[in-house]
Amino acid sequence: MTSFQDFNLADALTRALKEENYTTPTPIQAQTIPIALQGRDVVGIAQTGTGKTASFALPILHRLLENRIKPQPKTARVLVLSPTRELSGQILDSFNTYGRHIRLSSALAIGGVPMGRQVRAVMPGLEVLVATPGRLLDLVQGNALKLSHVEFLVLDEADRMLDMGFINDIRKIVAKLPIKRQTLFFSATMPKDIAELADAMLRDPARVAVTPVSSTVERIAQRVIQVDHSAKPNLLAQLLKQEPVNRALVFTRTKHGADKVVKSLEKAGIPAQAIHGNKSQNHRERTLAAFRTGEIRTLVATDIAARGIDVDGVSHVVNFDLPNVPETYVHRIGRTARAGAEGVAISLVAGPDEMSYLRDIERLIKVSLPREDRRTPGHREAAAPPAKPQQHRGGRPGMQNARANEGGNAAKGPRRRRRSNAKVPALPGNRQEPQRPSQGGGKAGSIQGVAFLHREGRPKNHAQNRNQRPN
Repeated sequence: MTSFQDFNLADALTRALKEENYTTPTPIQAQTIPIALQGRDVVGIAQTGTGKTASFALPILHRLLENRIKPQPKTARVLVLSPTRELSGQILDSFNTYGRHIRLSSALAIGGVPMGRQVRAVMPGLEVLVATPGRLLDLVQGNALKLSHVEFLVLDEADRMLDMGFINDIRKIVAKLPIKRQTLFFSATMPKDIAELADAMLRDPARVAVTPVSSTVERIAQRVIQVDHSAKPNLLAQLLKQEPVNRALVFTRTKHGADKVVKSLEKAGIPAQAIHGNKSQNHRERTLAAFRTGEIRTLVATDIAARGIDVDGVSHVVNFDLPNVPETYVHRIGRTARAGAEGVAISLVAGPDEMSYLRDIERLIKVSLPREDRRTPGHREAAAPPAKPQQHRGGRPGMQNARANEGGNAAKGPRRRRRSNAKVPALPGNRQEPQRPSQGGGKAGSIQGVAFLHREGRPKNHAQNRNQRPN
């Protein structure tokens, strides 16, 4: 298919596409839309930014128009599940854009905001409901929503839902759905757990795959700068001042780290904002809106919060902290070089752990990234050969409590006990992103690792030092 006209979509949809200047479908759209129009289940392997939303929204809207009926109260005909609030909001916006001429009844169900408005929205019945898994279960368990009339189910970014610990929630949701339905299942990767979930949910699905996860966009100029941990903030500010930045997206590993980066940039005279799970939904929406309009040119984000940031014009992606999951690197840098533009991806690498992560990334993308060494001479000499990286692929960081970002009940998992004099009640709808140890530094009183250099004639009695971790 070389044109949207070839799909023979309903006139109201075709008119909306013309108004949006959509003429040529992307590869995932060209392959998925004809199959979905036939009513078949689909498994699509495609990364963020390949046009997945239109590939499932357009055929679903067309099929709704073929059988336009009034939804039953407290039900939805179309259910779309996505891992984060931001992505859910973008999906709903796309449905409303394509369906602007058909008076589509639609709503959003996400965590982090009061549930009352969402309860009122679903009460008369909806044609399209876009939701995060945790809040959807809250509505179902509160008897505000019934899933017995769902005709179309979409799972978007299924692998990210696995990373965030949603797989059991999804199974609970699917168990409440009618057996007779059309299911469209999209994921950037297909690990074993996701493949098993797809097999259990879909009936004789057609498989569509574009842009494998190991590939990186050729228009992205990637490079690595080796640097001391303490020098990262100053180097980041220097890069943002020297580079021809239109919009820059800076990734950190933790929420606390994102806030620290924002403060250091503001001290250097660079306006910036952070987006992560501790920020309110209203703040996140305002920040994203300012980033889209160019009012804010530098946005600092964690991986979970950044999922769903689909902003054209991002010229630079900076990995302030290198991710310990190689696929995450591919997703991060894919935020630039959109819509035929070129982009720059810079990774600041410090310490043996991040060097190990870098090697894993290079193995995945099958590219040796150019490196620039800006470490101080003392750090270069003292750097020991890195140990084998401990990558928890089956249980990635943030997996157990990752309902954080979307506001659902956190999946239970082992937690380290902490002493606290204050009792904080658990409030549904205001769950937080899982706390992760920040890299470098620590609170007063915490145990910090100490590195020792071997010297001849050192005393034999060093038993107390053997239990300390090297940096």
